[in-house]
Amino acid sequence: MHDIDPAFTALPLRALADAALARARELGAEHADFRLERIRSQTLRLHDAALETALDADDVGLSVRVVKKGTWGFAAGIDLTPGGAATVAERAVDVAAVAAAVNREPIELAPEPAHGERTWVSAYEIDPFTVPTAEKIALLADWSRRLLGDDRVDHADATLLQVKENKFYADLRGTVTTQQRVRLHPVLNAVGIGDGVFDTMRTIAPPVGRGWEWLTGDHWDWDGELARIPELLAEKLAAPSVDPGSYDVVIDPSNLWLTIHESIGHATELDRALGYEAAYAGTSFATPDKLGTLQYGSKIMNVTGDRTAEHGLATIGYDDEGVRTQAFEIVTSGMFTGYQLDRRIARLTGADRSNGCAFADSSSSMPLQRMANVSLQPAPGGPSTDELISGVERGIYIVGDKSWSIDMQRHNFQFTGQRFFRIENGRLAGQLRDVAYQATTTDFWNSMEAVGGPQTYVLGGAFNCGKGQPGQVAPVSHGCPSALFRGVNILNALKEAGQ
Repeated sequence: MHDIDPAFTALPLRALADAALARARELGAEHADFRLERIRSQTLRLHDAALETALDADDVGLSVRVVKKGTWGFAAGIDLTPGGAATVAERAVDVAAVAAAVNREPIELAPEPAHGERTWVSAYEIDPFTVPTAEKIALLADWSRRLLGDDRVDHADATLLQVKENKFYADLRGTVTTQQRVRLHPVLNAVGIGDGVFDTMRTIAPPVGRGWEWLTGDHWDWDGELARIPELLAEKLAAPSVDPGSYDVVIDPSNLWLTIHESIGHATELDRALGYEAAYAGTSFATPDKLGTLQYGSKIMNVTGDRTAEHGLATIGYDDEGVRTQAFEIVTSGMFTGYQLDRRIARLTGADRSNGCAFADSSSSMPLQRMANVSLQPAPGGPSTDELISGVERGIYIVGDKSWSIDMQRHNFQFTGQRFFRIENGRLAGQLRDVAYQATTTDFWNSMEAVGGPQTYVLGGAFNCGKGQPGQVAPVSHGCPSALFRGVNILNALKEAGQ
């Protein structure tokens, strides 16, 4: 376990929190919490092995959130002095006083025990911010040149996103947390130009809650993936366009994670199901009256939310309301059994406790209920991906994510991918182009006949899940095994686009 960055702990964290919370208490707040955050980020982008973008950012600030007379108040600032922190608390209370006149729904929070002083650091080996930028660029350039050295690749793009997030939290109950987490996302994308067509082939390595070792250690076979891309790209350019119809599909974790995110992750955010997200991104078909009665998927479907998963992008020790994070059930043997909750939404529904899903993307943002690492569980002793494919006479094997579309209730969807392979008599028989799979959420998950074993399980995810007004982004992972679905509707995306 690494130490908290000394540049962060050198800030007057306790003095600022004490000043803010004391002022909020003096002004009559029933609840008050304080956050101070430092978020370091670096973005590197190369095109054809030449550096195009090198962007470093360092954002530091504090915020205070209060409940006074049943109304939220929130304010943020960058004056890192006790006087500045007290002023932010005063502004938060003022906001609550003004908002009380129009508040029709008193704010109450589900109980959470005081946790005292806690420190938490994510699981990583090498802090990427200790690695010289020149060394990172050199690695990305070398990988790009490997792709460009093959005549079948016309252009190569490389991107590396890196974040180091420090948060200090304190509240009137006595919970004080100091936390640090690191995440990064490398992507290599090859472009090929054929006879009147062009296409791309991207790496499928996921973003992770790891450090620099993700690129240089033995956690992912970068050499093998880079070596395969030119051939995959050339085959894709020459592949026939898919005939639409009903197919059995085997979906790789590199594609299925996004379907989980959109059709399960967002659908089971309770604030969304209750209508609080309707203006920005819609509601959910998985309404509270369906909890415990909706057959979300087949009986082999088990989905959990987990903010404690090692290397997960949404993993943290304590959320932005001071709730100790946990794992919880969302779908159990196909039955819809649980929602993702923060303290306010938990209280609205009579739940005993939040399950730790509050997150703010910066000190200037108010915490929202955000997604945990929502994951489909593998089958103990379950089949390999090859074994799943061997059980299909006529089908398609789908690898890697690309575009997607889903309705505002998370019910009707369409997904494409990076690579599509024909399955004939249990064997792969070359690539296809222009494939999209379409279904309703419940039809799709109820068509799932088999899930792979733990050896097929991969933790995928994204840095940029969007939600809220003003908009916020959150990192989140979704683990899953390979899975077999029967009778899925396959569209020809080119024909659907009228081309």
